[in-house]
Amino acid sequence: MTTLELIWFILIGVLFSGFFFLEGFDFGVGMAVKLLARNKRERDQVIETIGPVWDGNEVWLITAGGAMFASFPEWYATLFSGFYIILLLILVGLILRGVSFEFRAHSHSARERNIWEWTMFIGSIMPPFLFGMMFIDVIQGMPIAADKNIMEAGFGDYVNLFSIVGGVAVTLICFLHGLNYIRLKTAGKIRERAHDYTRKLYPVLFVGLVVFAVLAYLKTDFFTEKPVTSFGLLAVIVILAIISAYGSHVNKELMSFLATGLMLVGIVVFIFNGLFPRVMIANDPSLHMLIENSANSAYTLKTMTIVTVCILPFVLAYQSWSYYVFSKRIHINR
Repeated sequence: MTTLELIWFILIGVLFSGFFFLEGFDFGVGMAVKLLARNKRERDQVIETIGPVWDGNEVWLITAGGAMFASFPEWYATLFSGFYIILLLILVGLILRGVSFEFRAHSHSARERNIWEWTMFIGSIMPPFLFGMMFIDVIQGMPIAADKNIMEAGFGDYVNLFSIVGGVAVTLICFLHGLNYIRLKTAGKIRERAHDYTRKLYPVLFVGLVVFAVLAYLKTDFFTEKPVTSFGLLAVIVILAIISAYGSHVNKELMSFLATGLMLVGIVVFIFNGLFPRVMIANDPSLHMLIENSANSAYTLKTMTIVTVCILPFVLAYQSWSYYVFSKRIHINR
């Protein structure tokens, strides 16, 4: 394995981490439109918190997919062909969610707004749940064919107890992340109600983390192959959950928001740590896809690195500036 191959494996992990940290609260806010807000003014207030940033946050996912395609084409081909239906449903969810913002804004009746609000809600639940399922399936191991380009998987390989728990866990954390963002960005009753919701949901989160940890121990090889880092990262995720719950208890919105976001990052790091030096885990250990065997040519990786180093600072600066410009609390329109 070369240094550039390792760098791009880590960079893809960083891109997915950025996506879940930023888009995670977007998904949570989309769920809150129906689960938290109680009237049109509150729904307007909730949607306005992410209005200027949600589409920019999705760029992280597009970049992650593009980076995977260019740096690890065999990984990309196997993942996207093997999980074609799940990824298609994720795309459908993202499309539904995207168009719902625009169509709701141009709706002229309460009935039309209600339809697009439910569309936004559904489109905000589908991606985190399906991503959670897909990543759990990847770390459990899949029936990869001998040529390593296709999967010979059945329904039970995709939908099983562990994958469902993973999907629910990611969705719940995203919802909590969104509620903490609403607490951070709004004023009035919606903020107080978001605070109440978080305090009720944290006990559910802790139970879910216990179930997730037990299944991860039983269903993956992470704790036999990398016991120190796997147990350590799992402990960090739990500590972050405790910090987030404490932030809710003492009404520290920023503490709770950062902690739930870092929990999502911690889950991505936990997965990539367990995968290394593999990119796909096969049921047959002899068919594992390794970083060194799935990477593109050294010239391609070098060219991509140069381009990334030149462009990335401008992208980060622009996104940071957009968050700074829209950093004020959103008050309800009366």
